Amino acid sequence: MARLAQTAGLTDVQQEILSTVRDFVDKEIIPVATELEHRDEYPQQIVDGLKELGLFGLMIPEEYGGLGESLLTYALCVEEIARGWMSVSGIINTHFIVAYMLKQHGTQEQKDYFLPKMALGEIRGAFSMSEPGLGSDVSAITSKAVKDGDEYVLTGQKMWLTNGGTSSLVAVLVRSDEGHPEGTAPHKSMTTFLVEKEPGFGEVRPGLTIPGKIDKMGYKGVDTTELIMDGLRIPANRVLGGVTGRGFYQMMDGVEVGRVNVAARGCGVAQRAFELGVSYAQQRHTFGKPIAQHQAIQFKLAEMATKVEAAHAMMVNAARKKDSGERNDLEAGMAKYLASEYCKEVVEDAFRIHGGYGFSKEYEIERLYREAPMLLIGEGTAEIQKMIIGRRLLEEYRLQG
Repeated sequence: MARLAQTAGLTDVQQEILSTVRDFVDKEIIPVATELEHRDEYPQQIVDGLKELGLFGLMIPEEYGGLGESLLTYALCVEEIARGWMSVSGIINTHFIVAYMLKQHGTQEQKDYFLPKMALGEIRGAFSMSEPGLGSDVSAITSKAVKDGDEYVLTGQKMWLTNGGTSSLVAVLVRSDEGHPEGTAPHKSMTTFLVEKEPGFGEVRPGLTIPGKIDKMGYKGVDTTELIMDGLRIPANRVLGGVTGRGFYQMMDGVEVGRVNVAARGCGVAQRAFELGVSYAQQRHTFGKPIAQHQAIQFKLAEMATKVEAAHAMMVNAARKKDSGERNDLEAGMAKYLASEYCKEVVEDAFRIHGGYGFSKEYEIERLYREAPMLLIGEGTAEIQKMIIGRRLLEEYRLQG
């Protein structure tokens, strides 16, 4: 087993799960990932394999048919999957954010209805905060819900839904002024709705349209979409938690899980880039010897491995903090920021080690080079992470008196 990115203190069950996932990645994902990615093809066979392994229920409590595992176990599995193909980790990430939000904030009826089906992968989740014009400013959301009897009517346009087409349940954040007078702080007048739909594109239920896949530079295979609501009617019992005005807090809780996930993805992609770089450096010869024997390349490998190890350690710390029940926005922000930045740097160094061949689509590093930038943006940009980190540090180190 490779020396890098090892995790101390795992139980026998955790080690068995990780070993199974690692074996699946090596046999079922890595050999086909680049071909599927170049075709932008949804990896249905891989997804079916993940369902058979029970990974869609990994963090869902046993009482709902899941495995009841920790965020740490989940993050380490994501790291392994992203090492094989980052897009596959995206397919399960949004599913788990929605399942986590249901587990933490849903009514008992919502948990009983959704979680057992999500554990089996029969219902697959996606979540939606962003809109075309707001970027990272969640308080500027314009999509809205208006109460009409026992229903709400939703109108607006959402953006950047991972699994927007293949999902059958979307957690959608909109503004809901009902019960919140004018002048209420924006984050206190937002509500999360659980929107059920048919998988696919076009009008997937009356008033709800998924126009099609957004064509992306990387992160292919997984579908990224818009979501358009035009008179979408949702029953009141599909308000997450049963009470309006709590959506912002529910989503932010879910995003903390998502940030640990993105950090784990960065760790996995960086680890794969290191593996490709160190392998190629021992095969490629220049000036009569493998380039791995040149000091300049050894320096690169040393820096790459150190970054892989540091990012992994921070990701594990953030996951364990969340599992302990403590607030982890500082640790999650740091882990997401560091892991995504280091991932970009490690991938670029592996790309440089490959020389001209790194520019060829025949080599796996070309795919990783296009995938890494997504991690700089997903679940909050580096600038957003630094804002969160800075504010939390000032809270922790506030001068007294």
